[in-house]
Amino acid sequence: MKKTIIAALITALAITLPASAQTKISDGVVRIGVLTDMSGQFSHEGGKGAVTAVQMAVEDFGGKVLGAPIEVVVADHLNKPDVASATAREWFDTQKVDMITELINSAIALGVTNIAKEKNRIAIVNGAGSSRLTGDACTPNSIHYAYDTYALANGTGKALLDQGLDTWFFLTADYAFGAALEGDATAVLKARNGKVLGSVKYPLETSDHSSFLLRAQDSKAKVVAIAGSGTSFVNAIKSSREFGISSGGQTVAGLLVWITDVHSLGLENAQGLVLTTAFYWDRNDATRAWAKRFFAKMQRMPNMGDAGDYSSTTHYLNAIKAAGTDDAATVMAKMKELPINDFFATNGHIRADGRMVHDMYVYEVKKPSDSKYPWDYYKLRATIPADSAFRPLSESACPLVRK
Repeated sequence: MKKTIIAALITALAITLPASAQTKISDGVVRIGVLTDMSGQFSHEGGKGAVTAVQMAVEDFGGKVLGAPIEVVVADHLNKPDVASATAREWFDTQKVDMITELINSAIALGVTNIAKEKNRIAIVNGAGSSRLTGDACTPNSIHYAYDTYALANGTGKALLDQGLDTWFFLTADYAFGAALEGDATAVLKARNGKVLGSVKYPLETSDHSSFLLRAQDSKAKVVAIAGSGTSFVNAIKSSREFGISSGGQTVAGLLVWITDVHSLGLENAQGLVLTTAFYWDRNDATRAWAKRFFAKMQRMPNMGDAGDYSSTTHYLNAIKAAGTDDAATVMAKMKELPINDFFATNGHIRADGRMVHDMYVYEVKKPSDSKYPWDYYKLRATIPADSAFRPLSESACPLVRK
């Protein structure tokens, strides 16, 4: 009788264990959505590179977590907030996507993070930069991982102010990211007794910056700061060379410069640009090793968004593994608990406001004569420690932060 009872218990346990294991993962699959610009002016910063980075992270994780397969779905948001929002809702409601990542374009990121909150799923932002994402627009379901406008303005602004370049004119992209970047840079200037001599907004898709550059030239500002990104930023830099902005004594500053932008411009046009970034492929052995693998797939070096997509996806999967579930609240808590140590960040951590805190780096673009091999574009000017790179929690407008 005892043997029969024991055998029955063992059989029952064997039957129930797989079902129990499956309940740890909703729908039996962990689905990651990469929502990015696949075809527009930000596709060189996000797009296929972002998708590749996320897929690399999944492959390196073994394609499974807690015994459940990991699937990656991809969509092009076309830089249209309504398209992005509709896609996010359809992914969460119909395809049962657990986490959406990348989200280049701040207007889109701000919308999708709110949908993640509404649907109790997770959004991890790497492509977009608006510091509002961990400020007044923070949510308990979102993480801002790679960089933000405060860190960019803080790094590049202080570097130029230290050279005595204390009067600025802004050429600002007319959308959420541009406004946040100009606002954060202006705050840095005013804190150091700098002055803004003027500002002009340019349409996101513009290819002709002539009238804007003439106003910047007439301002006599020491710095002409371009608060924008993508193809339009590249065109603005080229036009500034044609207008003789630099040769006329003004300094052109790119407040967000991707290494893909520098590659498109060429060192002849980009030399001397001071920029702040979270990642440079040639910084150390670990960055070079991962970049070499990425290059083999993409035939270009990774930017900070690509590196952030890989690192944050890996951190998300590690959190699921440690938590024993893909439940959004439990995984978010575990992501904030676990430190981040990889090629992207050393002792990185996620704060209560969703900001992933890590070192940032100020670089200067090399002269052509100083570049020794392909993609050898930057020389390091300063390392900004994690505790001073991002907006202090004491200054945060995030309602999740207790003061």
